[in-house]
Order: sequence, then structure tokens, then C-alpha cells
Amino acid sequence: MSADEGHVEIVALEGIPEIAPGADLATILGDAIERAPALLPLRDDDVLVVTQKIVSKAENAIVDLTTVEPRPEAVRFAARWDRDPRQIEVVLREARRVIRMERGVLITETPHGFVCANGGVDASNVGPESGQIVTLLPRDPDASARAIREAVRSRFGVDVPVIVSDSFGRPWRWGIVDVAIGVSGLEPIEDLRGTPDADGRVMKSTIRASADEIASAAELALGKTGGRPAAIVRGASPRRGEGSIADALMPRKFDLFP
Repeated sequence: MSADEGHVEIVALEGIPEIAPGADLATILGDAIERAPALLPLRDDDVLVVTQKIVSKAENAIVDLTTVEPRPEAVRFAARWDRDPRQIEVVLREARRVIRMERGVLITETPHGFVCANGGVDASNVGPESGQIVTLLPRDPDASARAIREAVRSRFGVDVPVIVSDSFGRPWRWGIVDVAIGVSGLEPIEDLRGTPDADGRVMKSTIRASADEIASAAELALGKTGGRPAAIVRGASPRRGEGSIADALMPRKFDLFP
């Protein structure tokens, strides 16, 4: 069934171990898929969603905080808002630009073009070295997704799109949701402008963030504390193609809150 038929299934992959730098993540994910016989054979309407944290760990996108010397600005900000000045320093180093730095929160633009809290620098769910290390975003999340997709296709003979996901906040709303930060094998947005809605009215502004929707749906099965960092979403049937996450980023000229 496809999402158009009213049914989507999400299956978290179990048994994925703690990921260390240099780990063969594609093989680990493939082994987890094989341990879920209900998923086999993989289908054309499957999407593999992999959380940023394990991608970053495998790619050694990690900073040891004991090696970080924070600048005075980071020290002052951290002291005022009860933050770790070393982590503040890492966020500042990773920022293409700092948009806001107030009330203990840093909103920055990353080199990828993402606007998010703390530049994607994260101290949670980092494993045994918790408190000592932070993870960074993958340098090229699209490439990360592409490598996993190619390995899965080679192993299982099915071209399954891959999404790398991460948790982002949203303006004017409490709480976080998972969104796509890297894609391979699908278009991250579905532009419905110029097509009729269910009443036949032509839509003029509707652009569906389909990759974000799939990433957020997967998180319902993964959770934040369950140790399940990847899932197969079956039946969503996104628009296939060689899209990039850059396609989902709004140009700054459309920013209403400069």
C-alpha cells in the first residue's frame, strides 16, 4: 500500500550497537535489516531513515571537549546562562553566521545552510564518553545518505531511498521534530503549486516537505531514549529522484525575520 491508500508502516531496526568512528555503518544497517525478516524482501516504496548521530559517529564528526579552549565571549555567555563554554566555542567555530545569541540559546547558520539551535552540535546520546565529547553534523549529509543507499542496493538488490534525520526546533512552537538533513534517491520537497486540490481548486502556494514528514514519522518509532537509530518507513512512496537537501532550503531573500 502507499500513503495515498491510507497506510504507512514504520519499523525500527533493532540491535544496532554503539557506533565508533570508522565503523562500517552501511554493513551494520544491512545486518539490522536482515534481522527483521518481516521487512524482507525490501520494497520499492521503502525509505531507510538513519539518524544523524550514528552517521556523525561513524564519520568521526566528533569533538573532544577536553581539547577545546573557549574564547572570552563563549566563557561569558556560558557563565551567564549555565552552559558549557567549550560547547559554546564549538558552536561558534561551526557557524557560518550567528543569527541570535540570547537567553542561553544560539541560533546559527551551518555551512550546509541549515538554520538551527546550536548549529547541530549535540552532547546527547553520544555514548560512554558523554560529557566529554559532542557530535557535529556530517560534513556532507547527502553524500552520507548516498553511500548508505548504494550499499543497501548492492546488498539487497532494491534501490531504497535514504534520509539522514536530525531533531530541529520550530519557530513559535515548543518542542522538536525530526527533519531531513540529507537525502539520496528522492526529492525532499513536492511542489504542488499549479495542481488541483480535492475540490479542483488550483493550489498556488503548497509545497510539501515530504522528506521531513518521513523523518518525523520515523522518529515516532525510534524515540529519543530507546537506542534505535534507524527505521524503515514503508508505504510513504515519496517522489523518487536525485534530489539534494539543498532543494529544501529557503533562500535568504524569502526570510521574513531578518
